[in-house]
Amino acid sequence: MTVLFWISALIVGYVYVGYPCLLAAWARIADRRPRRAAFQDGAWPSISIVIAARNEAARLPARVANLLEQDYPGRREIIIVSDGSVDAPERALAPFGPAVRLIDVPAGGKPLALNAGVAASTGDVLVFADARQRFAPGALAALIRNLADPTVGGVTGELVLDSERDTVDTTVGEGLGLYWKYEKWLRRNESRVWSVLGATGAIYAMRRECWTNLPAATLLDDVLAPMRAVLNGCRVVFEADAIAYDHASADAATESRRKRRTLAGNYQILAQEPRLLLPVVNPVWVQYMSHKVGRLVVPWALVGLFVATVALARESVLYAPVLFAHGVFYGLALAGALFHARERFARVAFTFVMLNLSAVAGLAALRRGREVWR
Repeated sequence: MTVLFWISALIVGYVYVGYPCLLAAWARIADRRPRRAAFQDGAWPSISIVIAARNEAARLPARVANLLEQDYPGRREIIIVSDGSVDAPERALAPFGPAVRLIDVPAGGKPLALNAGVAASTGDVLVFADARQRFAPGALAALIRNLADPTVGGVTGELVLDSERDTVDTTVGEGLGLYWKYEKWLRRNESRVWSVLGATGAIYAMRRECWTNLPAATLLDDVLAPMRAVLNGCRVVFEADAIAYDHASADAATESRRKRRTLAGNYQILAQEPRLLLPVVNPVWVQYMSHKVGRLVVPWALVGLFVATVALARESVLYAPVLFAHGVFYGLALAGALFHARERFARVAFTFVMLNLSAVAGLAALRRGREVWR
């Protein structure tokens, strides 16, 4: 049990403390931020903004208006791919005339809709967005300017949740806001080392030559597409000034479903791209194993740590404080779940436990072949 205790503790400690410390030092030494020189001859690349939407007619007018308001110096086109929509998106988009192209495809899921949008596009750079969010002023230009660096093949923007701006008070709002800030800190520093390990689906761009069509069953297009680009030698960087705004999940159940899908997608990607596990092939192998794979291992390490602590506390008083700490932490998480406790530690503890439970649930759903996320 002693071996299980220390292995489990080291895994959890490394993923959440050791790796961030390593990354902070690594980013300071390497600091490979993109060289944002002017585009050759001052000509910004042409872009194709692709949005896959199913029954989003109510949101599309505001979404398209927001994109048209963007001050982008180059040529742009907006392509909306209707994934089997039955709410008349053509009527919602009619006021925009030729400024928007609507493509109708049979309902087949987001990956196939994105493939269709890319196939119909003409821009040198592909920009992906969703119907729900909106871009901050200047987001497009901030995103694309990184591609003036020829080593950069893709760019992800920053998703800002209203829970980060203290405009909502939800069950998981504060804990989720802190977690998302932590995630963006990791992305920022991973970008400085070499490349991020995925993109924000609400706002990211890729050079056309870095794009590879997605399998139909893909759960995380915004991770698989960028990681395939990285495996093929393209850098994907983080741009904090390219901002998209979104709402935090209204409750724990909604956030749990979203996170379950995300973590199931991370398991799925290991099967879709096993090259990611090979250090001689994956240029960001250390980061990927520490960040992505580590997050999948942590739930099992937490179980091992708890079981080992209970057993060892019966044998030695030295482990009693650790068991007490377990009780306090999981008690706070339970208070956050049952009583919607307003204390910060209770919300953070609840969010941490919920995210790790979602990883286990995501694997179980994926193994059963359940497609509950379409």
